[in-house]
Amino acid sequence: MCSPMQEPMCLVENVNGSLNVNEEASKYLSRNNQPVVVVSVVGLYRTGKSYLMNRLAGKSRGFALGNTIESKTKGIWMWCVPHPYQQGHTLVLLDTEGLDDIDKGDSKNDAWIFCLAVLLSSTLVYNSRGTIDNNAVEKLHYVTELSEQIKIKSSSAKEVEEEDEEFQFVQFFPNFIWAVRDFLLVLETKKKGPMTEDEYLDFALQLKTGLGTKITNYNLPRQCIRYNFPTRKCFVFPFPASQDKIVHLKSLDENDICPDFLTATQRFCDYVFNVSKVKMVKGGYKVTGKMFGHLVHSYVETISSGNVPCLENVVLAMARIENEEAVQEGIKLYQSSMEQVKSLFPVSFSELSAENKKISNMVNTEFMKRSFKDKNGEYFKKLMMAVDKHYAELSVLNMEASEKKCQQILSDLYKEISERIQNRDFLKPGGYKLYCTHRDNIILQYHSQPNKGIQADEVLAKFLSGKSEEAKLILQTDEQLTEFEKKIQEEKEQAAFLQQQCRVEQERKMEVERLLQEEKEHHEQMVLQLNIKLEEEKFQQQQEVERAIESKLIEQKKLLIDFEEKAHLMGLEIEQLKKEKEELSHSFYKDYFIQVLSIAKELFLMYMQYKAMPKQISM
Repeated sequence: MCSPMQEPMCLVENVNGSLNVNEEASKYLSRNNQPVVVVSVVGLYRTGKSYLMNRLAGKSRGFALGNTIESKTKGIWMWCVPHPYQQGHTLVLLDTEGLDDIDKGDSKNDAWIFCLAVLLSSTLVYNSRGTIDNNAVEKLHYVTELSEQIKIKSSSAKEVEEEDEEFQFVQFFPNFIWAVRDFLLVLETKKKGPMTEDEYLDFALQLKTGLGTKITNYNLPRQCIRYNFPTRKCFVFPFPASQDKIVHLKSLDENDICPDFLTATQRFCDYVFNVSKVKMVKGGYKVTGKMFGHLVHSYVETISSGNVPCLENVVLAMARIENEEAVQEGIKLYQSSMEQVKSLFPVSFSELSAENKKISNMVNTEFMKRSFKDKNGEYFKKLMMAVDKHYAELSVLNMEASEKKCQQILSDLYKEISERIQNRDFLKPGGYKLYCTHRDNIILQYHSQPNKGIQADEVLAKFLSGKSEEAKLILQTDEQLTEFEKKIQEEKEQAAFLQQQCRVEQERKMEVERLLQEEKEHHEQMVLQLNIKLEEEKFQQQQEVERAIESKLIEQKKLLIDFEEKAHLMGLEIEQLKKEKEELSHSFYKDYFIQVLSIAKELFLMYMQYKAMPKQISM
């Protein structure tokens, strides 16, 4: 890893609603090849997001903490620190500017900041104050807009309905944490009694049954949180200190901070460190700091151009960059590693071949670690072709070095004979025998010389062929030999020359066979490594889907429990309504009977009154 950052730096600048990647931050990330665990915090402005990020960094200050109604953080700020629990990993903390900032007044800009936080992180922390009531959930309306701001497949791919894409978000979205600050309520309900923080969150995210616009609007943000994020967790934090001290939170000593608040903060940090996974992109590929920089550039450039980020396109673009760089790094590694062998030229074929095999395997292994989504092994083949080309060039250089060294050895050894020839020492009776003695001694000395390389026999054959006329002249001038003896010697010379040529041809044939065998082994090794990489990527993608299935099953179970409870409550309500109906029925007949009796009584009294009236006398 490159040196740890001493303080945060701006990653994404937000100037007048325009998003740009900070080049200094981009350069810093380009030097980091460690896997990254990315934690982003989002929320309304002035809710204390930066404090949590500082604690995750193990510092009391770093990200700006404001003590006024003005938002301090603009854009997205980054702090890269060594992961406290995972050696060889970098913890990347992203502090985003506050949502719904009254000075900004641009909800679309807020939506893109929120969208970037989701796309870039492996854990997303939503920070709010007070309670998780309907008002708090409605303020998280940005989750309902993600389906419009993120695409999984490119438009060139097979057409996919939006609903079909939405259900796949859970495969690629980060874990979700709701941090509730300044929480003063008791975690319990009248029906369920005491509850945990997670149960509190689930309770707040319960869906309503029924139809209608109000219920649909009520359920939508809750559904987005429940269905799109693979896991969700809740932490509630009491007030950190008294009202007069909160404004000076960044400079407070721990003794002045509420112990319960410190305990909640420590639980929060421990959970994030333990549960947050390495950032991954579509296909289950782990992201390094360098790759993370590519991700940021790609998403910001897409958003700034007015387009919708597409996960598939971003991964393909990042794969092209990473694979091309992996090829170049592989070539450099091969060339630098073979320089040591080159300094020893000339070497034997077996030595050069063994080094090539060892270093090629090392280069291939390093390439496979870094490359991903290399369709049909396109970049791997490109690397192998470059390696083979350099190996061929080295083989030529090795042959030239061998040829040069062998020629020099023969030249040095032949100096004495050359001087004797100039002095005409061999142009006398018995001169040919003396010449052959010196020449054979030179050949013996030549064969005894070490590290002549692969051209030793061929150079010797050429050398002897070049001296054949010289030998013939000395033979013909030797008066001690008869014509018959001279003819015999010529035939011996020819036989020796043919034997040397045969040895050269045999060596060439063996070299071709070795090259063919080497090529065969090289091809088999390449196919094996490609298959291993393919299986690894297949396994990664299966794990990605399995994580999504596991998340969906957990959510399904929770929904079943919720609806079973609701169904039970509805059953009780139905029973109650039946009782009311029965009671109403009894009440109706009772009231009717009383009314009838009352009317009958009134009629009887009226009749009796009528009977008692004096009769009118007829005139």
